[in-house]
Amino acid sequence: MTDTPVTPENHEAEAEIAAAAPPSPHPWAELQAERFRLLRLTALPTDRATGARPLRFVQFGEVERHTPQQSLLRLFIHLPGQALHKQQNVLEVWADHRSKEVRFGPDSGLKIEPLNRGLGRFLLAWGAAWAKKRWAHYQVEGGSLSMKDVLSEDARMRRDHFIKAQGFDVDYPDARTLKATYAAPRVSALHGDWNKDKVQIVELLDGAAMLEQADRNLLEQEAAIRKLQERMTRFQREDGTLRFTIVCLVAFALFQAGLLIWIATR
Repeated sequence: MTDTPVTPENHEAEAEIAAAAPPSPHPWAELQAERFRLLRLTALPTDRATGARPLRFVQFGEVERHTPQQSLLRLFIHLPGQALHKQQNVLEVWADHRSKEVRFGPDSGLKIEPLNRGLGRFLLAWGAAWAKKRWAHYQVEGGSLSMKDVLSEDARMRRDHFIKAQGFDVDYPDARTLKATYAAPRVSALHGDWNKDKVQIVELLDGAAMLEQADRNLLEQEAAIRKLQERMTRFQREDGTLRFTIVCLVAFALFQAGLLIWIATR
């Protein structure tokens, strides 16, 4: 078997093939959550734009990886019984230790479901606190904000509010607000707090206590319902007895009246 001679043409062909080949996915691209918590979404008044906002419980998951070159934190919000696109309810925080920069993602933008429940700010706050604890001196890589997912002026203002609340600056290059960018000077400028009146972390023991209390409430309600059913059954029996008595009295009264009429006519 003969070896292929190395020529400039072969090098060019290999370079063209390498350029045409799709880039290989990042080894962390498909990482799934490894740590989980329970989140309680407080019941809020119905919003005219997003509809009813009842009490809900959702699952909060996170996974992180570290190498000397970079680090990643990926956060997830899972909704029980509801399937979402894999790019929904996901926030990523990438730290590049070579350039000393932190980037928030994903590149497609932060898409949250359900809307207007405080989850977007919670995820951003959690990611900011994670980065601030480790690399407060790193710079923050800014980016653009998608306008196609903002369906109304109220939605745009809510989005800008929670982004600014975490220490980012939101800028509109033109007066028509068709394009927007976000930026921050350093990680130390970001805030790791969120609106705890809307989103609360439920610890394991607290969740167990809630389940026990709910079970006790169910047992108490079942006992109360059983007592009501017994009272209704007793009342029904008494009602039947009273109906029979009334019928007997009416029949006796009719008999007496008939008897009196017969005596009077004799």
